Amino acid sequence: MTIRSAVAAFGLPDRQVNLLDTPGHSDFVAEVERALGVLDAAILVLSAVEGVQPHSRRIMRILRSLRLPTLIFVNKIDRRGARTDELVADVRRLLTPAVAPLGTVRGPGTPEAAFRLDDPRYDRSAAHRLAEALAEHDDELLATLVDDLPPDPDRIDKSLRVQVAAGQVHPLLFGSALSGAGVPELLDAIAALLPASPPAEPEPRARVFAIERDPAGERVAYLRSYGGELQARQRVIAYRREPDGQITATRARITRLDVIGAPTDQAEPTGRDDLPAALTAGYIARVTGLTGVRLGDQLGSSAGLDGRSYFPAPTLEAVVRPRDPARTLALHAALLDIADTDPFIRTRVAPDGGTSVLLYGEVQREVLAATLAEAYGIEAEFGAGRLMHVERPTGTGSAVEIIGHGFFGTVGFRVEPGSAVDYRLEVELGSLPLSFHKAIEEATRAALEQGCHGWPVTDIRVTLTHSGYWSPITTAGHFRDLAPYVLMQALAEAGTRVYEPCRRFEAEVPADRLGAVTSYLGRLGARIDGTDEIAAGWRIGGVLPARLEPEAQRRLPDLSSGEGLWSSVPGGDRLVSGDPPHRPRTDGNPFDRVEYLRFLAQPRNRNGSGC
Repeated sequence: MTIRSAVAAFGLPDRQVNLLDTPGHSDFVAEVERALGVLDAAILVLSAVEGVQPHSRRIMRILRSLRLPTLIFVNKIDRRGARTDELVADVRRLLTPAVAPLGTVRGPGTPEAAFRLDDPRYDRSAAHRLAEALAEHDDELLATLVDDLPPDPDRIDKSLRVQVAAGQVHPLLFGSALSGAGVPELLDAIAALLPASPPAEPEPRARVFAIERDPAGERVAYLRSYGGELQARQRVIAYRREPDGQITATRARITRLDVIGAPTDQAEPTGRDDLPAALTAGYIARVTGLTGVRLGDQLGSSAGLDGRSYFPAPTLEAVVRPRDPARTLALHAALLDIADTDPFIRTRVAPDGGTSVLLYGEVQREVLAATLAEAYGIEAEFGAGRLMHVERPTGTGSAVEIIGHGFFGTVGFRVEPGSAVDYRLEVELGSLPLSFHKAIEEATRAALEQGCHGWPVTDIRVTLTHSGYWSPITTAGHFRDLAPYVLMQALAEAGTRVYEPCRRFEAEVPADRLGAVTSYLGRLGARIDGTDEIAAGWRIGGVLPARLEPEAQRRLPDLSSGEGLWSSVPGGDRLVSGDPPHRPRTDGNPFDRVEYLRFLAQPRNRNGSGC
């Protein structure tokens, strides 16, 4: 199973295709996330046996919202149990009604299964089916169908190309990766239907969409170029959109650059001898030397840095420890190194000395353990996962700490409900050196990883209301110590509420089991948003706390006579009723002055607030 985005290149007539193969398991959405930002088109791969999976539905929803030209390829037609017509119906119902099958399968479910393209020029029924799929966005084809006239094959071909390029319709093909059936037809569809890269921009711009370590341990970044030219030994500026929306810039230097698909590339060469030695528009390159550059950064220009995230952050926190206690620091360093290549993996030092990581699921945890063992030589053990909650402020609070009362600086904060984490200044920018302002903001954002109940705080506005320092005694480190303490005093006055993660679910049940299932889900704590009648019975949609989903999945077969189907995606959060759960703190408890000062006096704990 692919768990990392693999990059390869192959040639088609008058075109090079750069393929980013992303994993299909929902635990590895980070790989899909980073690829979405650099694609010109997509191929969504389904299984003729397993059918439409929940993760595929989530990805297709994003592809449609982006209007990204997308082909659907149904694999494994030679496997026993392969479905064709029924699967097309599922695709229309669960993925998109705007699907256009381009052919038929002979012998599905047998080793001899084959795919044959329909030819609208000679097959009137095929022409009519394609025209129906295209008529919603083509008035001429619609009028032809209304008048019961034979659709023009040339008009169908033109309309198909236009609508695919606009992301309005999605051609569907069948095949088998094992036998090769349908693969030539897929390649033809890529060449004929998917648009080429947009015209080159005049100025250099390249997006970092993957970072990995090569066998020698050197950091390698993968860049997709939109314009200009990048070469080895060139100095560049990397732009980054920070969580607060600000764009920052850092300088870096390319030491080596290999264009993917070039004859000297380690990947299978495309057979072309006209590939550029430098990275130009439309191409992808492996680049070394970009120290400090992160995923999502952009070289040469800040244009297009929207900072958008297509998937929610992981909600499962697990503590990992090395089997050999002497390797605790090595484990933490290894996890930081892995997090550097995966934006969704976040770490912090646990109160008992272990390291906690945020994950999507059990499969990702197993892969992470294998990576630690194989790449870093560390045998690690993971504790039981715990669902991550969040805190939101309920009111307004303020606090001020004046210089000379135990701290070598003055800091005052006002906190109130806001959007995401909104940090603002109410003091003059020149009231402190810029390095001190930066230290206060960084310490504030880090401190908000642990609110009144230990959970990350979101939807909050933090305003710096007071500032002061003693020159030359005060340092940036003093403000890093002081800011969390003052912030938590203000947050305690404002108060927070804890919210738990939820799942948005769909349950398909037989018609005679609708009442039993909805009644049970209501008692369990689900919010039922609606029911729709389908061919197999009823589809129930709603929202359920994530902690209750395993119980719902366990009970559904009994309640639905073994015919129920369950699927879900992240569904936001809801307020915790009753006593909110607490998460152990790692920051020395800044709500208690004596305890916090004692914590600061221990040098080994100075960085214990997390990473």
